Amino acid sequence: MQTILGANGIIGEELAKELFKNYTKDIRIVGRNPIKVNNTDKLFKADLLNPEKTKEAVKESEIVFLTVGLPYSSEIFLKNWPIILKNTISACAYYKTKLVYFDNTYMYDQSSEFQTEESPFKPSGKKGIAKGIAAKLLLEAIHKNEVKASICRAPEFYGPGKTKGITNTLIFENIKQNKKLKVFLRDDNKRTLIYTPDASKAMALIGNTEDTYGQTWHLPCDDNRLTYKEFIEMTSKLYGKELDYSILPKWLLKLVSIFNPMIKESQELFPRYEIDNIFSSSKFKDRFPDFKVTTYKEGINSILNEIKKGDV
Repeated sequence: MQTILGANGIIGEELAKELFKNYTKDIRIVGRNPIKVNNTDKLFKADLLNPEKTKEAVKESEIVFLTVGLPYSSEIFLKNWPIILKNTISACAYYKTKLVYFDNTYMYDQSSEFQTEESPFKPSGKKGIAKGIAAKLLLEAIHKNEVKASICRAPEFYGPGKTKGITNTLIFENIKQNKKLKVFLRDDNKRTLIYTPDASKAMALIGNTEDTYGQTWHLPCDDNRLTYKEFIEMTSKLYGKELDYSILPKWLLKLVSIFNPMIKESQELFPRYEIDNIFSSSKFKDRFPDFKVTTYKEGINSILNEIKKGDV
């Protein structure tokens, strides 16, 4: 059996579909209020902050995928991520279950430095500190041979369905609502985005490939990185309509953050939008050369098709 801890966000949902399609029909979905993704999924209700419930959730699993999401709050991140990792590591170690952890890049330096699996952790905000603590807990457990695990790391999302993230919120949600598009701070920096179904497919592949364990993997992205100006130009062309947008300056974002909780919680990430963001996934591509990475053109077109059909 393969178990997904936190399967009802976009990454966990796409992961459940991929596992069912290509790896196993024996899937357990774990969450506070779990919902089936596939008809044969087994549901298990658990709070991962509870060590005993986490242990029960992991029992009898060959592989555990940790894709849980937390409310977008610095204080919750700092308090809960280390607890969730400790509980999951302990449960997997007890049952000798393999663990695959879905992670992000918040702990990396907010600079234009090329990001690889070897990039040092230099967090500059509470969310980054929290994610760094969690990742270090797992790396230490791997180093001590307490658990057989892999870390799968992804940059900012864009994608179909329930995908959340700044790009989806400021661009595609505004297209749906026929509103002017928005961009944080600048539109001329190169950005690396990951198409959410690609992230889940790659994670399933890593988890079901024996020699990937004991390592960190950057999940695959299109290397034809675009600026937001180029991204919106491509979106306009595919949509068949010129899409107008405005750039939100720092002073305005700080003002809006007083009234908007999402903007307030995003403030520590603002420096990332003033520079190029170059996330390398060459290690994954070298190991899995046959993996088909979705191009930006293909990904944008897929999202726009959903919007046009009124599916999202």
